[in-house]
Amino acid sequence: MAETVTPAAVTPASTRRERTGWYFYDWANSAFQTTVITVFLSRFMTGVAKQAAGCRLEDKCESGYVYPLGLKVAVGSYWPYLISLSVLLTVFVLPVVGAIADRSVHKKRLLATAAYTGAGATIAMAFVTGDGYLLGGALFLIANIAFGAAIVVYNSFLPRLGGPDDRDAISSRGWAIGYLGGGLLLAINLAVFNTFSDGTAAGDLDLARWCIVSAGVWWAAFTLLPLRWLREHPAAEALHGGGGNVLTDGFRQLGRTLRQMRAYPLTLFFLLAFLVYNDGIQTVITLASQYGTEELKLEQSTLIVTILLVQFLAFGGALALGALARRIGAWKAVLLSLVLWTGVIIAAFRLPAEAPLPFMALGGAIGLVLGGSQALSRSLFSQLIPTGKEGEYYGFYEISDKGTSWLGPLAFGLVFQLTASYRVGLVSLLIFFVLGFALLAAVPIRRAILAAGNTPPKVL
Repeated sequence: MAETVTPAAVTPASTRRERTGWYFYDWANSAFQTTVITVFLSRFMTGVAKQAAGCRLEDKCESGYVYPLGLKVAVGSYWPYLISLSVLLTVFVLPVVGAIADRSVHKKRLLATAAYTGAGATIAMAFVTGDGYLLGGALFLIANIAFGAAIVVYNSFLPRLGGPDDRDAISSRGWAIGYLGGGLLLAINLAVFNTFSDGTAAGDLDLARWCIVSAGVWWAAFTLLPLRWLREHPAAEALHGGGGNVLTDGFRQLGRTLRQMRAYPLTLFFLLAFLVYNDGIQTVITLASQYGTEELKLEQSTLIVTILLVQFLAFGGALALGALARRIGAWKAVLLSLVLWTGVIIAAFRLPAEAPLPFMALGGAIGLVLGGSQALSRSLFSQLIPTGKEGEYYGFYEISDKGTSWLGPLAFGLVFQLTASYRVGLVSLLIFFVLGFALLAAVPIRRAILAAGNTPPKVL
């Protein structure tokens, strides 16, 4: 049986200052998630691809193609395929980053390296002009992989910030504050977009590029706060013995963890359920802007207002579902959220074109379930990780966390390439929520927590 160590025995209680610093990294990185991934980059990259294919920006460009590395790709599929490629690459990167984080006594340095690599690539989008879809795609890959790597390190702090009965609340506050930060920058970008838009597709595309750049600057600036206030904690070798070179030890430890994971089948079963349903959630987030622009023919300002609405309602939704979890347990609260997500997909399929109010109303519904489903999944998973393996396990978890879904965008992109219909592509996402619900419902949560050597919270 794997050795377990009581967290209280290896690390002192976290301080309010440390928890606040942890919350503020969500504030910092959420600008990339909202301004870049959710709103502007899908429209921007699709527009750049249209120019490369010789299409007018105002057209749907159903018969337009680009040829990255000689591959024939429909313009409407380029962005979903980019997302899928970035996640395939993170499959190899993030678990290694997690293993290194667990072996290192300098987690904050790892966080800084990943965060500033991602922020730098985002700021470099300023140089993507004309038909430079290949440069834009490469910068996105760097930014999104670095974004995921930073989140792995960031999430690995969570088990050291509170006990089993506190983590749902801590995780929910982090998500909520993140939505406020992302929403604030989005509100600023909304004002800028409405003030300086000249009403042309080319002008809006140029404004979108600078809004993307602003998210990189925001991400870099506010990352200074968690780097100052978070504390370093004992590395895995302090808990389990060992030492040596952090990088090589990290690769060796990853190999050992992959073999040892078989001792925690219930943790793996939960992870499978999460990867399925959260892939659906992330696909909705990353492709909502493209769906609204290309299929529903909505103005960019409508999309930004809707996402802004989502952000601020998600702040309340994260706290509300966190409060509900204290009464019925995080597991049941997440299951309830998946039922609501299924309703969201059905409603989105039936939305009429060129009708902003129904789209905004649906955005409000998404906001109410979005933050809570993600925050509670994160805290619930923290209960299923053997002590000292937080970074490694969150490395696998992050494969389908913020902005890193791949099966959903791949399915969406393939369906669009075959049918030229964004609505049919949207329907393909239902399977992720239905199957994810079934898998999560089959996980015996209390037994899974005990099997990982942890103490269950009072309410499950």
